[in-house]
Amino acid sequence: MKITQIKITPDAYKPFLLAQGHRVGDLLFISGQTAIGDDGKLVGIGNFDTQAQKAFENLDRVLKAGGSSLKNVVKVTIMLRDMGNFKKIVELRGKYFTAPYPADTIIEVSSLFSPDALIEIEAIAVADEVADWKK
Repeated sequence: MKITQIKITPDAYKPFLLAQGHRVGDLLFISGQTAIGDDGKLVGIGNFDTQAQKAFENLDRVLKAGGSSLKNVVKVTIMLRDMGNFKKIVELRGKYFTAPYPADTIIEVSSLFSPDALIEIEAIAVADEVADWKK
């Protein structure tokens, strides 16, 4: 089975020695996406809504680079610094994902890669060419 690293440009993750994700056959395994801008800096410090939107946008960007999209996500793990944002995450899931919605794990963590990071999202998706399960 072919394994291909998913690459984007610019890649703010490169200094951390990790891949944005890997495509393994028709499955994509995406690293945790946060509110990192193209310049490698965290955006929306202190603003959960801004960070969450950017994290979903970054997730979509990496999925597209791997030949998939948000509509093909089958499993997502969302890490929050504050579970008080749970209701907002449910709303965002409705905005960025479509039925049937992906399997999901939402957890509160004490810290992420930066003390200012409020959310991180990792995902597993299927490639566009095999994603007929939502039709």
